[in-house]
Amino acid sequence: MTGDIALVLSILGVAIVLFATEMLRVDLVAMLVLLALVLTGLLTPEEGFSGFSNPAVITVWAIYIVSASLTHTGIADIIGRYIGQIAGTKESRLVLVLMIAVAAMSAFMNNIGAAAVLLPVAISLGRKAQVPSSKLLMPLAFASLLGGVTTLIGTPPNLLASDALANAGLEPFSLLDFTPMGLIIVTSSITYMVLIGRHLLPHVEETTHHEEDDFTTEYRLRDYLTELHVQPDSPLIGKTFIESKLGETHDLTVVGVHRGETLRLGIMPNTHIRAGDILLVRGQHGEVWKNGRDLGITLGSDHTLSDKDLESDEVEMTELIISQKAHFIGHTLKEINFRGRYGVTVLAIWREEAPMRGRLADVPLHLGDILLVQGRWERIEALRQDDSFLVLSTGEKPRYRLHKAGINLVIFGTMISLVAFGMLHISTAAVLGAVVSVLAGCLSMDEAFEAIEWKSVFLIAGMLPMGIAMEKTGTAQLLADTVITAVGSLGPRGVLIGLFILTTVLTAFMSNAAATVLVAPIAIQTAFSLGANPQAYVMGIAIAASNAFVTPIGHQACVLVYGPGGYRFFDFTRAGLPLTILIWILMLIFLPMLFPF
Repeated sequence: MTGDIALVLSILGVAIVLFATEMLRVDLVAMLVLLALVLTGLLTPEEGFSGFSNPAVITVWAIYIVSASLTHTGIADIIGRYIGQIAGTKESRLVLVLMIAVAAMSAFMNNIGAAAVLLPVAISLGRKAQVPSSKLLMPLAFASLLGGVTTLIGTPPNLLASDALANAGLEPFSLLDFTPMGLIIVTSSITYMVLIGRHLLPHVEETTHHEEDDFTTEYRLRDYLTELHVQPDSPLIGKTFIESKLGETHDLTVVGVHRGETLRLGIMPNTHIRAGDILLVRGQHGEVWKNGRDLGITLGSDHTLSDKDLESDEVEMTELIISQKAHFIGHTLKEINFRGRYGVTVLAIWREEAPMRGRLADVPLHLGDILLVQGRWERIEALRQDDSFLVLSTGEKPRYRLHKAGINLVIFGTMISLVAFGMLHISTAAVLGAVVSVLAGCLSMDEAFEAIEWKSVFLIAGMLPMGIAMEKTGTAQLLADTVITAVGSLGPRGVLIGLFILTTVLTAFMSNAAATVLVAPIAIQTAFSLGANPQAYVMGIAIAASNAFVTPIGHQACVLVYGPGGYRFFDFTRAGLPLTILIWILMLIFLPMLFPF
């Protein structure tokens, strides 16, 4: 048995390193963990693959679909408009209203979905009120995590914590068991952010939420946009832009062409180059100087371009945020043929704190990256309908199925009621809600599949067997004994704070779902050893895992606002660490009252 424990800890250690370093995708790491547990004989195949049929996993993907139905029927957008009407222009009031709204939404939607819906709303409200996005977007992300802890279905860690209790033969949590503790935390945390936290946030002056008439300045494109004059002896004459291979060979992207009195902008792959053409290109000036003579082109006398040179009645520039639904995260623009696929040209990429320089085609794309793109109006409008992007500029409203909003609310309310009154298990009710939403036309089956974050599903299903292995081999008991030895002299509350710290540290380097799966069995064994209430300990673990405020990589909602807010890495620590400590204190006070030791 000692050998089995060592093997489990070895697999766990390797997994944590891979999670932390991101050498592999998290879902792939989870699958490797599953296979390692089965191939080493620690688990049977039935135990290893049981995560895919686990009610918690089923509930997670079903809730993603139900959550998406609220977006497709326009209910989430309607909520956003009401927020704009009551938020006003005062910074403290904007923070208060946005946090309350997103917390309420994330109690029943997935957290990042709620944050994504209101992110453009928050930026728009900030611009109107002349409040920097940096003062609004971190509170928005934090509130999406806070709201998730108020109900059983609000966030995957809550479901997984409840499942851990059931696996241990204990009473699982009901829909509203988290609500009393969750409301205490949400109310106190919002108060903290309004009175104290917002003052700890940076005041970023229009650097990442750019003024619409000055993209070239804000993205520092002056050194990358230029005019090239085609000389009469140029070997490019007669070739199309594709045939010229200006992009493939010389990293020069043509975004427009002056021909006589006519200016054409956008993607023109089959346009033939003529003598006297003035090409508007994005590229490094060094490449132009180096290859100019061979290509028969010269720089214009005024070789810097501004926004007005790149837009027309038919072509515009706008910003796109890469969302968690983007299938191409981790791939480059070149690998996915971004320009050909979407019909727009990427002029710049803003990541975290600044625009990226160099050859953009070879840059792997990340969640939360902001792409400055140029394209025809109809192409931009098509991107508004693509879940891979959040379009920051204003435009026509997406075509929501508003006529289905009423029945969508009935379906959603019925699902919640069936769970609240104990008539159906949460997994059954969630699947029923998802299926009926599709049957009622609130969203299509294709949209339902697109709504599921399959990475999260495979991550959870792959890591759940680790919890089984920890129980089966006695690893959980060993770790519980270690925790008790380290902080047991401080009593049940001292042990509880030790588990909070352990969970918070793990969540900084891996998903909150994986952290919950790993620590929940330890918490249960620890509670048994101390004679404490396991429900209190497990609820504390779930809440600690959900509130990942200390780093921007702790949760996707924080990653999503990192770029648009213009934040630095430790901005999250400055505002998030005091909030984390506040939540620990609240749980130490109130959890023993709600679930007496």
